[in-house]
Amino acid sequence: MTEPEQASVGQRLPDQARQRKLRLPSWRREALRTTFWVVPTLAIVVAFLLFAITYEVDLAASHHHLTLPWWVRTGSADAGRQVLIAIAAAIITTIGVVFSITILALTLASQQFGPRMMRNFIRDLGNQMTLGIFVGTFVYSVLALGSITGLPSGDFVPHLSITVAEAMLLVDLVVLIYFIHHIAKSIQLPEVIAGIARDLDRAIAAEFPERHSALGQGRHSPSGYTAELVDMLEKPGAEVTARQSGYLQFVGYGQLVEIAEASDAVIRLAHRPGHFVVAHRPLATVWPAGAAKRVAAALEQAHVTGPHRTLTQDPVFAIDQLVEIAIRALSPAVNDTFTALTCIDWLSAGLSEISARVLEEGVYRDRSGHVRLIEFDPSYGRMVDRAFDKVRQAARAMPAVIIRMIDALAHITENTTSDRQRAVLLRQAEMILRGAEEEVPEPHDMDVIRLRFDRLVRAATTLDDRLLASPRHVD
Repeated sequence: MTEPEQASVGQRLPDQARQRKLRLPSWRREALRTTFWVVPTLAIVVAFLLFAITYEVDLAASHHHLTLPWWVRTGSADAGRQVLIAIAAAIITTIGVVFSITILALTLASQQFGPRMMRNFIRDLGNQMTLGIFVGTFVYSVLALGSITGLPSGDFVPHLSITVAEAMLLVDLVVLIYFIHHIAKSIQLPEVIAGIARDLDRAIAAEFPERHSALGQGRHSPSGYTAELVDMLEKPGAEVTARQSGYLQFVGYGQLVEIAEASDAVIRLAHRPGHFVVAHRPLATVWPAGAAKRVAAALEQAHVTGPHRTLTQDPVFAIDQLVEIAIRALSPAVNDTFTALTCIDWLSAGLSEISARVLEEGVYRDRSGHVRLIEFDPSYGRMVDRAFDKVRQAARAMPAVIIRMIDALAHITENTTSDRQRAVLLRQAEMILRGAEEEVPEPHDMDVIRLRFDRLVRAATTLDDRLLASPRHVD
């Protein structure tokens, strides 16, 4: 096999997906989005700019350099002050109400959905825009109020600015109605679950490329390691340790490939985004050992750790959020079976999408085709276990949940592309069945559970037979 062919075999990601993966992701934007101060700050800046424009127009109109349109409000300085004072007072009161409603929603989210769900409400753009629009209106009104001055030649009244403030007040009324509707809708449990599922779909699309293959072509591809690389990996490398503990939130794959190419080195990462990194424990291994010092500095810049997980490069986090809601619903204190069923439905949809994606993405090459970065591979089995293990353990004596889990596994099986994926799903179904046999006393319930399990086995067997009969099947 020639070197270009080896490079082609080693290209475990499609070119477009690899380039997308190597780009610097928007983890900084995600960090800024999960705040309540960024959008209001931008709104304040916009309010200042808008007032600067309207104030200049009012100055020009007061010097008779232009004529304002007929719809611009006119009146005395005292009337203008009264209008702006009323607007500012009403808006600051409304801001207090908006803050109160938001804090109440966050409290309900923390108690009902779990503390990790609070980030979803904080990063909600509707809540941030509502707060920003009200703050911007208040700042604009105060600026316009301060611009009303008495001059020897007569009072200066910013007629256009006052009119714009009144228009902004009307906009705020619409926004307030929207905010009340949005909060009432967003704290409903089905909406929360569906929102997490949408985040999961976006994370899957960002991290894992689609398969462009027919049934039977989803088998694990060769690793693409050259003989030279294998010899290097067998030699002792230098370990690079983590500087601080925390959840790995982001890995700059592009930066690492560039530094490895410049150092003529190979880096093997020990963790994926979402893993917990312990300070002074191995973060990566570098070959040759002499390049470790330079790579260590690059690793510190390319890795971002924090006190919590995020969806950036970590789709499993969304799976864990759905599972958390499900097991809370199954707890004796809540006993909300239907919420757990809803979570299982959305988990099956997410895992069905993952089943059609390429997960074996662990090798990255430089522009010359040399392997420079080896990532801790994602595991289909790990994702399935994270989705079903805790729910299965909490619902061992609940036939309705057991039946829905087996049905969900059957739905996922229909979207699988390899016998290995189906083996993982069947293993999970067998554990569910064994638990039901130990805990479910009603014979009729057990008959239904076994019937659903048999359907799942037949569906998996049919797909395996099609795979074996495929002319593209390779043993």
